[in-house]
Order: sequence, then C-alpha cells, then structure tokens
Amino acid sequence: MMAEKKQPQAENPQLDVVRAEQPSDAPVLEPPLRAHSTVQEAVGAFEEYMLRKGFSENTIRAFRNDLRFVADYLGREMKLYQVSTVTLENFLPWLEESRGLTFSAKTQARRITTLKVFFGWLHGVGVIGNDPAEPIVHIQARTPLPVIVRDSDVRTLLLKAQDISRNRQEPDARPYLLVSLLVQTGIKKAECARLSIEDLDISQPQAPVLNVRYREERYRHKNRLLGLTATVAPAFQQYLAQYAPQYSPQDLLFDCTPRNLEYVLEDLGELAGIRYVQIGFETLRWTCAVRDFRNGMPEEQLRQKLGLSKISWRETSAKIYELTGR
Repeated sequence: MMAEKKQPQAENPQLDVVRAEQPSDAPVLEPPLRAHSTVQEAVGAFEEYMLRKGFSENTIRAFRNDLRFVADYLGREMKLYQVSTVTLENFLPWLEESRGLTFSAKTQARRITTLKVFFGWLHGVGVIGNDPAEPIVHIQARTPLPVIVRDSDVRTLLLKAQDISRNRQEPDARPYLLVSLLVQTGIKKAECARLSIEDLDISQPQAPVLNVRYREERYRHKNRLLGLTATVAPAFQQYLAQYAPQYSPQDLLFDCTPRNLEYVLEDLGELAGIRYVQIGFETLRWTCAVRDFRNGMPEEQLRQKLGLSKISWRETSAKIYELTGR
C-alpha cells in the first residue's frame, strides 16, 4: 500500500435583451439602469448579473476587486454617459501613479478585460449607446502552456497503478482508481475531493458514470455526468473492499486530504519514471482535455465535460489548439 503523506427604458428596443438576460422569475432591477445611472449602481447590477449567470467564484472575486478600483478612479457618482475612452485609457496609469502600484502584464491584461467586459455588457444590454472600452488596445499576456503527459506515459502510469493494485503482499486499489478517474474525466482536485461513493455509479458495469455535483445553485452549470470505461467497475469494487468495507453511499469516495491524493499521484509518477512533469491533478486535467480533443470530441462537449464557462473556455481552448498543433 502506498504510504500516505501526512440593466434600460421601456421604449428602448434593447429592453428585450435585458429581459432575455434574466430568468423569468428574476426580479427586474428597480430602478432600471440608464445612461444617467451612476457607476456604483452599474457595478452592483453587474455583480447580480455575474451571480445569475453562474460565473465562477474566482472570476467574480477578480471582477469585483478590479471594479472597486474602477469606481474609485471614475468616482462612484459619475454618470455612465460621462465615461469616455480617454478617461478609461488613463485608468492603469492612475493606479500606478496615485497608488504607487506596479503590475505584471497578466494583471494589466486582466484589468483591461474587466473594463471591456463591464462596459461591453452595459452597451450590449442597451444602457449606454457606445462602448467606451471597445477601442482600448488589449494587452496580450498569457500564462505558459501546460505540460501534458505523453500517451505512452499515460499507459505506463495506468500499468504501474494496476501492478500496485495486484501486489500480493500489499495491494492498494486507490492509485489505479484515482488516476483512471482523472485521465478519463479531467475533474479538478476540489471536485475529486468532495466526490461521494454514490457519485460513482457502476450499476451498468460496462458503462460506469461519474456524477460531478455542486450544491451551490450558481454553479449548477458545472453539474455533469461523465462516462467511464468498463475497467473502472472492478477497480471501484476492489477499492471499496479495501478502504470502505462498511460504508454509507453519502460517504466521501476518497476519505483523506486532497494533499494526500497529490502525494499518491506524485509517487505514482516517480514509480513510472516520468521526470519531465510532476504528475498531479492539473497535469492530468490538461492531459485528459488534449487527448479528448485529439480524439475528435466537439468543443462544446469538451467545454461542458470540463465544467468551464464560455468565458473560461476561450483561453483554455486556445491552449488546447497549441498543444495539439492546430
């Protein structure tokens, strides 16, 4: 066993756009946003929009933080119609000069993205007639391409994990089950850590499924059923016999810390002789995505499989294209 280490006027034709953006049971903003609304009012309405659309917690936090600076710069009582492109172009220099802050290219790019998304949204729903952020030149700042596991090494990982599960003296089914799930589904570490035993359904052994579920309503777009290969069923049965001979379906599938699961993956990578990348959740997530894309999975299906919003998918898909040479 591997050791554990411890929104406009009614006469405005754009009003229908605003209504379409809201669920039928959602309250209409009172008073509705207009060009004479303040920056502060618009920021509040945008936060409600992000929650309604199910933006990720990290995305909401980043936009909220950036928009706080934007509101400080413009003045919270400034009317939306008063905001010009020239004014917005001076936003980043203002931050540096008045706050004494310096930023990486990535942070500057994100703050320009915030301006473009926020004012683009206001223009798109008809609150303002022109988008003052549209002419601003976007700073290109990208994180390095991730390193993925070669197909031959994926096979080696699985074989080594299988050997561990069949070890006569000290069999351990966890590495094989864990790496199989990650290579086949590309789920995140946090998603894996909160899986319950009932989330892995082997009632049809030849076509098991993994149910990734979120309790929070704003993350409902991330809920998904992911198909698995038949090899998972016996591995799951062996795992339960070893780790949870007496269990409740609601019990955690992996009843240990996420860090311990990282150790299992790291140890397995070392055992497989993989030196060019450290085996972990993020590496296997990217590996799964690239393998699926190479195998012809449609982009929309892959986006949903990974539980990504359409905004997040833009950067992810660009990297997948590069990694696959397309």
